[in-house]
Amino acid sequence: MKRVWVLFVSVLMLFSYCLAQGEKSEKTKADSKAKTAKAESTEEGETDNAVGRVLATSMTHVRRMFLPLADAMPDDKYNFVPTNGEFKGVRSFGEQLKHVAATNYYYGSLILGEKPPADTGENGNGPASLKGKREIIEYLGNSFDYVKKAVATIDEKNMVAPIKNPFGQGSATRLAVSNLIIEHSFDHYGQMIEYLRMNGIVPPASQR
Repeated sequence: MKRVWVLFVSVLMLFSYCLAQGEKSEKTKADSKAKTAKAESTEEGETDNAVGRVLATSMTHVRRMFLPLADAMPDDKYNFVPTNGEFKGVRSFGEQLKHVAATNYYYGSLILGEKPPADTGENGNGPASLKGKREIIEYLGNSFDYVKKAVATIDEKNMVAPIKNPFGQGSATRLAVSNLIIEHSFDHYGQMIEYLRMNGIVPPASQR
């Protein structure tokens, strides 16, 4: 009887050990997956803080809307300006894109507290030297990469700390400027949709 009891206890201990090892192995796998996901996220330019992550995702969305829009217009139509109505002095299609990009660089630099890394041109209209479609799209794409990097640095501690006001008076906050980037981008996005339709082009977002 004693031998049976010893055997029972031994088997129970062995089972408990195997169960514990199995749980440890599962935990190790889960930790490994989490580290891998975190590493991949970091490689993509994401951030650990929740505020920055949400804002960076928003910038990614705006970028995914804008670049196909810019690509939909033929190169020879980048100088297109509406004429049927009161459009005196408005920007051409290409100039609209350069303006959005230049403003992205300016707003992003305010968030980061540094000088814009690219030429923003006169009155925020982008470099005068950029004329062709490919050059303008590259400039635009890089500007969205820059603002994504900028907003990824925003967290609960600094999001409402005062920074330079983009309009010159008083102060602003990083969170407010990040919202301005989105608002300003979609303001011009709406205008450029009309430019496309005036040229018989259905905007990419409406083709889905």
